[in-house]
Amino acid sequence: MSLSPNHGDRRGQRPELVVIHYTGMADAASARARLCDPASEVSAHWLIHEHGLTEALVPEGRRAWHAGAGCWQGREDVNSRSIGIELVNPGDRPFPEPQMAALEDLLAAILRRWAIGPQGVIGHSDLAPERKSDPGPRFDWRRLALRRLAIWPDGPGSDLPLADSLARIGYPDSPARLAAFRLRFRPWAEGPEDATDRRLAAALAYSAS
Repeated sequence: MSLSPNHGDRRGQRPELVVIHYTGMADAASARARLCDPASEVSAHWLIHEHGLTEALVPEGRRAWHAGAGCWQGREDVNSRSIGIELVNPGDRPFPEPQMAALEDLLAAILRRWAIGPQGVIGHSDLAPERKSDPGPRFDWRRLALRRLAIWPDGPGSDLPLADSLARIGYPDSPARLAAFRLRFRPWAEGPEDATDRRLAAALAYSAS
């Protein structure tokens, strides 16, 4: 199988983040065709099918074009310092067990290869809260955290200012960052920020620092 032609030099950076996406397309064939189409100007390092097939589309040492505009921990050009994983999912359904198991195996290997900690595994919505919602509310972040492949609030936390905690975690200064935080950690929460948001964010901010 051919690799995607859509990649470039890492501009002096090395992978320190892993960004998880869903494809938002009807099936794997459509997603793969777009990720490998030079005219699309998009790509990812890895594509994981619903049944667990894992395809390498761009070498990890190269800069894939998956993150777009956005920032994390105050730094832009996330493409240059990240590895992108696309999960075949239209965005409106749960992620199948074989796909999640394959993701766990792949993540564990990537984190070992590049000495990335669980705090470096983020969603597309985390770095681009005004533009993106993937991998969405049905993605099981807690499952990854139980294998130390992502972070999850551990302990009660403190009722500290939410903006301070979200900035310390890495969320960009955006009106949409509360929504992005909830999408990952409280996907069905609504309304203005509350004490639960503040406690969870504080627990994350200081456990991930």
